[in-house]
Amino acid sequence: MLIEENKIVTITYTLRESNQAGELLERMDANYPFTFMFGTGALLPTFEAQLQGLSEEGIFEFTLTPEEAYGKVEEGNIIDVPRVIFQIEGAEPPNLVVKDNFVALTDEGGLTHHGKILNFDERHVKVDFNHVMAGKNLHFKGAVLHIRAATVDELIQKHYIPKGGVRRN
Repeated sequence: MLIEENKIVTITYTLRESNQAGELLERMDANYPFTFMFGTGALLPTFEAQLQGLSEEGIFEFTLTPEEAYGKVEEGNIIDVPRVIFQIEGAEPPNLVVKDNFVALTDEGGLTHHGKILNFDERHVKVDFNHVMAGKNLHFKGAVLHIRAATVDELIQKHYIPKGGVRRN
């Protein structure tokens, strides 16, 4: 069976920054593989394009540029936020406003935005709302463990449903 649209695919991989010797960013091994429904638009299109047509036990290795992955770092997504918005019931929770902490902030429209605290002072917090992997070349190396046809429920819901029905992806 080959990787194609509406197949459930299980892979292992390492993700490194820049190249095969770069900093390890993520590892999905045989004990904790990555299983997903191929072709639903949930993954990077360029990632899926590299996997399409591979068979079980196939191996892969490729590098995505920032433009093919999560884009370049956009300076407009680095924002000074008033520190007061980090308060809950008039007080700032301890250890919330800390350099390199990840935070989720909700805008006036109710949308949640995830960012990383770069620095702060008494009045403002500089938060980077770019994707954590923006601006990076991403090097993937891995193997295809299993491919199967999607079930009817998976086709309806357009995602992988593990045994027991609890979605992990």
